[in-house]
Amino acid sequence: MFGSIDIGIDLGTANVLVYVKGKGVVLREPSVVAIDRDTGRVLAIGEDARQMIGRTPGNIIAIRPLRDGVIADYDITEGMLRHFIDKVVGKSFVFRPRIMICIPSGVTSVEQRAVQEAAEQAGAKYTQLIEEPLAAALGAGLDISEPYGSMVVDIGGGTTDIAVISLGGIVVSDSLRIAGDRFNEEIINYVRREFNLMIGERTAENIKIEIGAAYRGARDDSMDIRGRDLLTGLPKNVQITSDEVAGAVESSVMQIVEHVKNVLEDTPPELASDIMDHGIIMTGGGAMLYGLTELIRHATDIPTVLADDPMSCVAIGTGKALDVFDRMDGKAIHMEFKD
Repeated sequence: MFGSIDIGIDLGTANVLVYVKGKGVVLREPSVVAIDRDTGRVLAIGEDARQMIGRTPGNIIAIRPLRDGVIADYDITEGMLRHFIDKVVGKSFVFRPRIMICIPSGVTSVEQRAVQEAAEQAGAKYTQLIEEPLAAALGAGLDISEPYGSMVVDIGGGTTDIAVISLGGIVVSDSLRIAGDRFNEEIINYVRREFNLMIGERTAENIKIEIGAAYRGARDDSMDIRGRDLLTGLPKNVQITSDEVAGAVESSVMQIVEHVKNVLEDTPPELASDIMDHGIIMTGGGAMLYGLTELIRHATDIPTVLADDPMSCVAIGTGKALDVFDRMDGKAIHMEFKD
């Protein structure tokens, strides 16, 4: 229809990315909303709200309305979606967009309905859902309709989705609620335990990006960090190394590796052979942890590569799925609709 807009949304625990058909990824903002605790009024959304994390007065709280890949606060998620949709397409009620939203492969039907209804309340003409590994595979450039096996490991902020895909559907999959945000939590806990120092989410994120590693010995870096001394209450500087960060996140990293191996063990032999040939594709911001692709390659003895632009893969794939849906039966790519 003339004037209609197709949008793909990667509704992530850490970030929301919006893909507009014909334009690519046009918006990438943190999934954060700042509200006034006294009045309940929304003060800021996205990057503006993220700047407030850990720096707000008592009456203002910066919250993440999504936890572990699912909606934790429905009303705030709806408001956040409405804000981002308006930002992309304007506040037109004439041409409401058709929206494709990705969801973790392990969510329940109740959680799926919550996502659909939030999008529709936020202004969607109608919504379709696609499971995250399928969107990641499409965004990484894989042809998911072909009759051969592809394996995708998508590590986002709240969830890690592992899937073997063939003929447009997920053959074997696993979803665990361990991902980038868990890495941050473990870094915060390690620094508090080892240095008696309290640091915030943003500092932990910076540590992970700048010197983080999936295993000890992967890199030899260090950085100075500043936080609040738990003994004196005063600001203090300490130095942390890559090996210390690797030790902090080791438990979560090894759980992801074990789940990847479990999915491979459950994969039919013919598809396992295809994966040996084509390798494992890593997507998502959490997959960028230094040395993680090498660790999985070593653990599985299968070529493992990081996708081009891993952070945008799911959003790009979510947008591409609209085209795929136009060519294929919706059920073949595990989508659901609500008119």
